[in-house]
Amino acid sequence: MSPLDTFAAGTVIPAMPLALTADLAFDERRQRTLVRYYLAAGAGGVAAAVHSTQFAIHTTHTHLLRPVLELVAATARSEGDPDLVLVAGVVGETGQAVAEAELAASLGYDAVLLAPYGVGDRSEDELLDRARAVGEVLPVVGFALQPAVGGRRHSRDYWTRLADIPSVVGVKAAPFDRYATLDIVGGIAASERGGQVTLYTGNDDHIVGDLVATFAHANGPGVRFAGGLLGQWSVWTHRAVEILELARQARNGDHAARLALDAIDGPLTDANGAIFDVAGGFAGCVPGIHEVLRRQGLLAGTWCLDPRERMSPGQLAEIDRIWAAYPHLRDDDFVAAHLDTWLA
Repeated sequence: MSPLDTFAAGTVIPAMPLALTADLAFDERRQRTLVRYYLAAGAGGVAAAVHSTQFAIHTTHTHLLRPVLELVAATARSEGDPDLVLVAGVVGETGQAVAEAELAASLGYDAVLLAPYGVGDRSEDELLDRARAVGEVLPVVGFALQPAVGGRRHSRDYWTRLADIPSVVGVKAAPFDRYATLDIVGGIAASERGGQVTLYTGNDDHIVGDLVATFAHANGPGVRFAGGLLGQWSVWTHRAVEILELARQARNGDHAARLALDAIDGPLTDANGAIFDVAGGFAGCVPGIHEVLRRQGLLAGTWCLDPRERMSPGQLAEIDRIWAAYPHLRDDDFVAAHLDTWLA
């Protein structure tokens, strides 16, 4: 089984946060700890240099893109399974995106998550040309990023034409919008290559719903999400692996698994609302993720590259609330049992 086979089969791919020290230097020890945590939790891959890693690492003044990608890949390849899939986030205009894909390829990444970030008001035709250019370097995972954090909405036809590109192996659907999600799914299903494009949910507000649903399509068989590439799955990852397995069982007719997922669905979305700072318009999304990992001892603090990026007023109280309300969603015992080893 190859890494791309793992991707096609569907798995848990945490969207990697960036570990920093209090003076905003790269915390290599904690970054390795996060990779080890995800591998031990049963994730089938990791995604680095994506939104949860902070898009600012793609700017030249931080000098962080290569060190982060290199450390994540080296740790994962030395300590993980050979079929672990490594995904690198790629942003910017075509020249920058191609150069970043070449860097990722040189470091052993298997695919790129091509974000619609840093491309201004480029047309859909121009963005498709960009995807083709990047696809000459590495397989491409398309990315429907919600507008609140720098993304944009695309037409249904765009997703059909993206799926038509031979180098496109998957799409992460993260519009946080059911209508837009249907455009993505329907557009991919309408492509002659639709069956070769693996859907991953990035709808952190609708994880269970995406994983158990079959999306009917008039021109072919129903379409399903195979796995998740999620910021929410960068926390409580051991539980995330269990949730994906329950979803597989439920899709195969296991009634008990479906009931278990029904009980998880609302609490998980509620928890995500606090962690991702929905009340604050997602402004505190990244530090919210950091706060969960800090409480478990995986990160030392909630620091972001932009010191102004911090949790919104009232967000900490919301995280306190969901922390107390949903202990069954957390994997504190699992983390505590292994943390010293991961930190070593």
